[in-house]
Amino acid sequence: MNVTIAPKVVYIEDEPEMFALVELILEDTNIEFISAVGGQEGLRIIREEQPDLILLDIMMPEVDGWDVYRSLKADPQLSTIPVIIITAKVKRIDQILAQEIVGVDAYITKPFSPSDLLQRVKEFLSLTG
Repeated sequence: MNVTIAPKVVYIEDEPEMFALVELILEDTNIEFISAVGGQEGLRIIREEQPDLILLDIMMPEVDGWDVYRSLKADPQLSTIPVIIITAKVKRIDQILAQEIVGVDAYITKPFSPSDLLQRVKEFLSLTG
């Protein structure tokens, strides 16, 4: 019997309704979806779960997305996990800073198209269909 392990995606966000939306978008996939409320919980869950992909909000209280991103990249065990930023920061300069200077893997602005998010997630997880 051939058992495939579902890829894990951790979404770090501070708005509960966003978890429900992303979970709904990913529900017909073979992806294990794990939500983390805020940056501190997100870092703890990432260390425990070792996900295949991280979806990360930027604007969060206390530990923001950039703090989480810097912590991930400073940790050799976590630094290679791809990160997709999902944020309401829609200015072009924010996207350029994130991708060109900071080096995030992808940048999606809210509100986003469900099909766009699904396509990007599948791209990073090398899934088809």
